[in-house]
Amino acid sequence: MVDDDAHIAELITLYLNKEGYASKTVASGRAAVEIFPEYSPHLVLLDLMLPEIDGYQVCQEIRKISTIPIIMLTARSEVFDKVLGLEMGADDYIVKPFDSKELMARIKAVLRRFESKTPIRQLVIPNLTINQSNHTIIYHGVVLDLPPKEFELLHFLVSNPNQVFTREQLLERIWDYDFMGDTRTVDVHIKRLREKMTNTDSWSIKTVWGVGYKFDKPA
Repeated sequence: MVDDDAHIAELITLYLNKEGYASKTVASGRAAVEIFPEYSPHLVLLDLMLPEIDGYQVCQEIRKISTIPIIMLTARSEVFDKVLGLEMGADDYIVKPFDSKELMARIKAVLRRFESKTPIRQLVIPNLTINQSNHTIIYHGVVLDLPPKEFELLHFLVSNPNQVFTREQLLERIWDYDFMGDTRTVDVHIKRLREKMTNTDSWSIKTVWGVGYKFDKPA
């Protein structure tokens, strides 16, 4: 997050933390450009009116080295500013003041669109290979036949090792917003995955009591 308004930055940080996102804030355009390669974020929230280097320039510099999502979050509400921001390479443009629920929904939507464009990868860890291109899983040399939601759930957890997700977050990510079930759906799918993956391995799907689940994978 690039914003020189400490109050707004603190407020957005609280919203992000509540949704399970880790975040880092810098207060100038130059600091953003310098720290970006090292921090390597999945998304940038970018104000336009910044000291040293404005948001448009920051966006241009990031676009030279990365295609990650950029959401401009600014008090500038003129159509010209919005068009310019999008032409510079921003993925979305939100005008302050904003509604926190809308901001989080925009962030999730942009991340989903970006993920859908990301080249398909094969995840390989000891005794487990997940190939998203042909939707296959090989576990201890045996092909597992998983239903679509079990596959998506396992792929998502393995793609985000050691990160804890609440049942609500998993419902939203795997079953999407319009799913009418409850959090027990997640528990049932986790149970089925565990029943199919009974060997002893260095990694596992762990229950974090009172919170949710995580794919526990030693460094």
